[in-house]
Amino acid sequence: MIEWEQHAEVAFQGEPGAYSETAVYRIFGPTARPKPKKHFSDVFRAVWTDSTKYGVVPIENSIEGSVNQVYDLFLQYDLKVCGELALRISHCLIADPETDLEEVKVVYSHPQALGQCRNYLERLGIEMVSTYDTAGSVKMIKEQRLTTAAAIAGERAAEIYGMKILAQDIADTRNNYTRFFVLAKNELPPTGNDKTSIIFSTKHVPRALYESLGELANRGINMTKIESRPTKQNLWEYNFYLDFDGHMNEQICAEALNGLRNRSLFVKVLGSYPRGIE
Repeated sequence: MIEWEQHAEVAFQGEPGAYSETAVYRIFGPTARPKPKKHFSDVFRAVWTDSTKYGVVPIENSIEGSVNQVYDLFLQYDLKVCGELALRISHCLIADPETDLEEVKVVYSHPQALGQCRNYLERLGIEMVSTYDTAGSVKMIKEQRLTTAAAIAGERAAEIYGMKILAQDIADTRNNYTRFFVLAKNELPPTGNDKTSIIFSTKHVPRALYESLGELANRGINMTKIESRPTKQNLWEYNFYLDFDGHMNEQICAEALNGLRNRSLFVKVLGSYPRGIE
């Protein structure tokens, strides 16, 4: 368990009331000073330029999968992952205090939130419009006085902007969690209960991925996640994003990473960090 510093300034994407802001408080405690940013790239840039010491970004959702833009940004910025949090997401349908459910014609929210509530919204026959943020959608409806619109966001967003909750917990499954990463410039020492995240790209030869993963398997290292993303450089070439148990400075993990480097075109260690809390 990390003892985070008091009064830490932490960048997050979205408006006050966003789930990322909730994650900041959950990780850093009530004295944290969240700094809202419009785009994920702004969060990375804030940490990279020392505008803030930390950043918090969502990396994947249990319903909609990975936040691909965040994964891609790790290739642009040499930042470290130094913590994680799995936060249960409870989506609410939020509208103007004078709006009733049957009056809602369109709903605004972040694409991930819309996807997580797709079945509910389709049953209601409501048009879905993507925006950059959940809480920002609530703020927009309030500021523009949109009385036939609603937003999907958390209960706290409704409280902050003085709006009405029309329905609660509307995601397609109650087992709805978003995993967040803590960004910083510094690496953390082993705690004895760590995970490591890396990006790597294999050589274009038979068995390349199989043999690369064998560097973990042959040492009994448990892989907890793997997925691919296009390199965006050459057609049908991919980078692999992988999580495994252990710390990169532990001997067995260091040996596995060295073996992986010998078999790969490149390996980038995103960081080793204590296993997340829920």
